[in-house]
Amino acid sequence: MWHFSLQPSVWLKTLLLLLVEAGIIFSAVILGLWIRYDEDYTRILFVQRGIYKIAMTTVVSQFIFYLYSLYDISKPRIRRELLLDLFQAVGTVLVVLGVVFVLRPTLLIGYEEVVPGGAKIRFGNRVPLLAMITALTLMMLWRLIIHWLLRHPRLGERLLIIGTDRLASDVAREAMARADLGYKVVGFVAEQDQPTVTQELPVPLLGTVATLDLLVREYRIDRVVVALEDRRGHLPVDQLLRIRLEGKAFIEEGTSLYERLTGCINVRMLRPSWLIFSGGGRRTNFWHTLRRLFNIVLALVGLLVTWPVMILVAIAIKLDSRGPVFYSQARVGQHDRVFRIHKFRSMVIDAEEGGGPQWAQSRDPRITRVGRFLRKSRIDELPQFLNVLRGEMSFVGPRAERPYFVDQLNQQIPFYSQRHLVEPGLTGWAQVNYGYGASVEDAIEKLQYDLYYIKNVSLLFDIWILFKSIRIVLFGYGR
Repeated sequence: MWHFSLQPSVWLKTLLLLLVEAGIIFSAVILGLWIRYDEDYTRILFVQRGIYKIAMTTVVSQFIFYLYSLYDISKPRIRRELLLDLFQAVGTVLVVLGVVFVLRPTLLIGYEEVVPGGAKIRFGNRVPLLAMITALTLMMLWRLIIHWLLRHPRLGERLLIIGTDRLASDVAREAMARADLGYKVVGFVAEQDQPTVTQELPVPLLGTVATLDLLVREYRIDRVVVALEDRRGHLPVDQLLRIRLEGKAFIEEGTSLYERLTGCINVRMLRPSWLIFSGGGRRTNFWHTLRRLFNIVLALVGLLVTWPVMILVAIAIKLDSRGPVFYSQARVGQHDRVFRIHKFRSMVIDAEEGGGPQWAQSRDPRITRVGRFLRKSRIDELPQFLNVLRGEMSFVGPRAERPYFVDQLNQQIPFYSQRHLVEPGLTGWAQVNYGYGASVEDAIEKLQYDLYYIKNVSLLFDIWILFKSIRIVLFGYGR
């Protein structure tokens, strides 16, 4: 059976999806050229650099698919939503490519310049357009077939969940919400006289742990998920061991599956022993040096590219409200070191006068008109490139919080202090998945994503988060 996970298997599956669809585009265009030109198509591909033009078209198409979240395979979609996203993405691709070909006709496959000596002039033809429409149609059919296959009741991985408490309920709910990942929740297994909170879900209670071995055979279970909040004296060790050694099914902890399904770690049910023994390698000095170099290069490029935008933002802030363009504030960084963060001012001056530190709300009256746009687009955080250059921040990491709130949250939320094991970031896994926090409850939700990031941190993961951040900036997601 297929096995999907967010880290790193989802990346592997996403890469496979990208390669297959790139192959569809290349094959459709090359087939169209071969049918139209027969023996001449190799000259068009290589002498006229048609192969590079196809590559450009492929990159543009797949980047637009990415912007529509069509490569976010962990995002649950019903068929109507998938079709809507596909039609919008394909329409956008055709419009963008049409504009590009009108502005630069030399990018059309088959275009030839006028040269002395009477060479035949060819300004392109309908083959690239027809091939592109064919390729995009095939991509839509391919997506619909995958969507149907993964939701088919006879396919995918069949899960049996041991437990009937909150952890079991949460794991089942997340697996059912992400049926596109290929998981099918067959049922729950309870202990004798165990209270249940899973009755609200349309999943049957199949029996007790005494009949576990029989249930695995009868329902053709592929994966047994142990989702017991209290395991002391309750874990059916002998049966699980026999199932595992006989190769009847995979055995997995509920916390691990929840992590893969959601991209976060459930802190309410987290046991430190699971986090300690759940994998992850040693981070060498070379890794730290490479990551630091990565951050410096990105910060310098960011300053070089965005300085015209920052000048316009500064002018807009001065015209919109009185007060300075920038503001700085104490934040807690790596290893609980306090530093000053720099941002464009997005609130009125003296926003906390007389009231002390306050959470920023989604419709906070203290936010200025320009500030609302800056926060929505995250442009207010551009001056933090300087914090990155000084080594106080990273491009990717947990959001830097104020010392006042950190002191409170450390007392109220287990494991909160662990988020300071890495540098805070301009963006992060919590930011791209949850947005701004405005309460203790929001802080708990964001911590779950932060712990997932810290546990799985890598340069590849950082790049993935940066691409998701680009989509947020372009489309204005978040609060």
